[in-house]
Amino acid sequence: MACSIAKGRVLPCKSAVGGLKNIYFSNYDADIAALTPSSGVITFDDTETFYKYEIKGNSSLETAINSSRENGTTFYESTLSATFTFLDSATQEEIKLLAAGRPQVVIEDNNGNYFLVGKDHGAEVSGGTIVTGAAMGDLSGFTLTLTAQETAPPFFCDAPTTGGTDIDPTA
Repeated sequence: MACSIAKGRVLPCKSAVGGLKNIYFSNYDADIAALTPSSGVITFDDTETFYKYEIKGNSSLETAINSSRENGTTFYESTLSATFTFLDSATQEEIKLLAAGRPQVVIEDNNGNYFLVGKDHGAEVSGGTIVTGAAMGDLSGFTLTLTAQETAPPFFCDAPTTGGTDIDPTA
């Protein structure tokens, strides 16, 4: 494998924004793990089903590069922190399933980018809370932390195909 860099990078305009818009969960699927990126981008073949969770504010995706000269290894650990407002039993039941499984996750950011997290090994729920809040302005809802360790950073991907029925926590 060549380790030589081959390109520089110009300073882009200040047009990007932070934050996440939606999170899409899929049950771990070996077919997703088998998808091959083209120029670093994954294209789904529409046989994969993802379940869309709308979010607003207070959610983020961060990927740490872990590299060891002594061991000759490099891997990437992605941490998704998600906040779902409003407590309801249907969401709680889905969170229990997420915690027991190892879903593959697509993140949609506020710039219109999609990222596939946990492509090869899935993502694990590593923490979270079910919180009522103490004051009137506090969060009443769920927080989740998912982590994924992969040999590559999250791949850019196209928008996933969604399925199932949506939970309306206020219904």
